[in-house]
Amino acid sequence: MTEVHGMPVEIRTPDGVADAYVTHPDDGAVHPGVLLIQDGFGLRPSLRAMADRIAAHGYTVLLPNAFYRHGPAPVLELPDFIDPEARPELFQQLPMIRELTPELLRSDAAAYLDWLAAAPQVAAGKVGVTGYCMGARLAVLVAAGFPDRVAAVAGFHGGPLITESADSPHLLVGNITGKLYFGHAGEDVEKSPDNFDRFDKAVAAAGERHRTEVYEGAKHGYTQADTAAYDAEFAERHYRELLALFDRNLRG
Repeated sequence: MTEVHGMPVEIRTPDGVADAYVTHPDDGAVHPGVLLIQDGFGLRPSLRAMADRIAAHGYTVLLPNAFYRHGPAPVLELPDFIDPEARPELFQQLPMIRELTPELLRSDAAAYLDWLAAAPQVAAGKVGVTGYCMGARLAVLVAAGFPDRVAAVAGFHGGPLITESADSPHLLVGNITGKLYFGHAGEDVEKSPDNFDRFDKAVAAAGERHRTEVYEGAKHGYTQADTAAYDAEFAERHYRELLALFDRNLRG
């Protein structure tokens, strides 16, 4: 596997300074940029490892702390192994998810995309975006809000994908000009089939460049190696689909 170089960076936004992690192949070359958007538990070692793996495939990956307004990562006090069923109090620490409004997200995303555009390790051109859990929803909002800057967007075990607001992801997928791929968790779909059906129909209506799949039997969070939901087989499938999406659309 290609050696990568990762380091902490700071990104100035209109509301302050976001701490982040950037990683890229250690080869002195420039590579297409990727924005990785965290799940609700935040920037932590397992997400840095995910960023490193994507980088090793030939990308410069930026992983910001989406909760930087509450302080530098780790914002939440997390165990090394996250089991929400065994530790339900973890969810009581997550109201900051709801505080990240679409307006704040757009402001932050502009700063992250500007940082990637200016970084010497990033090749010129559009970037890729991938998100997990809440980050999958945010990834849609970023790609829809900056269609001229995003060539490919992916989301895995994402939610909520249907809301009653005007910025519901299912209402915005048609604004995305890049390619879109979503890998739903089968157990999520079982719990809320109508919502996922509405989202998938909106994706299908947006054209052939958009695609969704259900990973049958997968739990919510199947990509996250430090959680009880992790499933190595589904996680590997996610990497195959994600990297194929980026390879097709980010390389000139």
